[in-house]
Amino acid sequence: MKFGIDRLLEEPQLRKPLAGRRVALLAHPASVTRNLVHSMDALAASGDVRLTAAFGPQHGLRGDKQYNMMESADFTDPVHGIPVFSLYGEVRRPTERMMDSFDVLLVDLQDVGCRIYTFVTTLRYVLEEAAKRRKTVWVLDRPNPVGRPVEGLSLRPGCESFVGPGPIPMRHGLTLGELARWFVSTLRLDVDCQVIALDGWEPHATPGYGWPLGRRTWVNPSPNAPTLWMARCYPGTVMIEGTTLSEGRGTTRPLELFGAPDLDTSALLLTMRELAPAWMRGCRLRPFWFEPTFYKHVGKLCAGVQIHVEDSIYYDHDAFRPWRLMALAFKALRRLAPEYPLWRDFAYEYERDRLAIDVINGSDLLRRWVDDPAAAPGDLDALAAKDEAAWSAERQAYLLY
Repeated sequence: MKFGIDRLLEEPQLRKPLAGRRVALLAHPASVTRNLVHSMDALAASGDVRLTAAFGPQHGLRGDKQYNMMESADFTDPVHGIPVFSLYGEVRRPTERMMDSFDVLLVDLQDVGCRIYTFVTTLRYVLEEAAKRRKTVWVLDRPNPVGRPVEGLSLRPGCESFVGPGPIPMRHGLTLGELARWFVSTLRLDVDCQVIALDGWEPHATPGYGWPLGRRTWVNPSPNAPTLWMARCYPGTVMIEGTTLSEGRGTTRPLELFGAPDLDTSALLLTMRELAPAWMRGCRLRPFWFEPTFYKHVGKLCAGVQIHVEDSIYYDHDAFRPWRLMALAFKALRRLAPEYPLWRDFAYEYERDRLAIDVINGSDLLRRWVDDPAAAPGDLDALAAKDEAAWSAERQAYLLY
């Protein structure tokens, strides 16, 4: 199969409209060709693409920023001599000066299929700014590595943020190219936006179910996205960032696990099974111990649970529902220890007037369900199922594959 960047490089006809135009690239470390050449280097070497600027999203063009809310500075690329503008520094939206550096912006970002992953919001922002300034945007499409499943509550009006660009469920099941089509339509953007589509992508094919395992190498799109397995777990484990539990930052398997020094994993897993055993399907949950080398609970021995989705022995793509799985873990912990200080109160992605868990979920509905002793799994399931069905129907008009 071919990704958008590979098609653009291999098919001269696709590049013809770029002749004589100034071209910029929005990219990160996973923006590579099938031969693992970075897209900026490959485009510069093509001989007929005039690169005049580059842009980096959160974590930077070079992926050097480890944490969230660590900003990147603008710099000049030492190889190509072009300005590299940060869209996660002094600004989140490209400024007029930045927009004046190009005629066509190529967006080549590897997403992980989750609304909260900030590259989705960056895509919206560049489309909006391009519409204002009559610029052209081409999305060089890449696979959604977790395929087509839809899961989670949709973001509620008024709850938008840098991790919530619109009324999208946590697991949206679209590629960035398809999301671009959705943004252009729903935001009514008058913008020249084209998608260089994938060739041969089979989102339901085994064993990758979205990612072409054995045919393309996984490269971290952000520092704590080291594996495909992280991407599979992320629509659930990202919620741990809004809690006092560790999500595994500071370990070799971030966002595939959770834990804390005072966690009773045996009791937690038993309570989860009692509450909603169906929400635990599709994976293997293994109790273990870990000690983070940085971030939450650094240097402390934590009792934890690892979510195994690596192979067909334990992983069932259709059954695995990571958002429900982590919601269930929170609910079980609240039942075991009603006064447990679960919700972490800090400025998450610069949102200071809401709890982080509410920013992440796009409303307070999940937190209220966890904290309500009378609320049952069926109550959350009914809320989410309605949103999931509505999104599944809405997205049909924007599917390319």
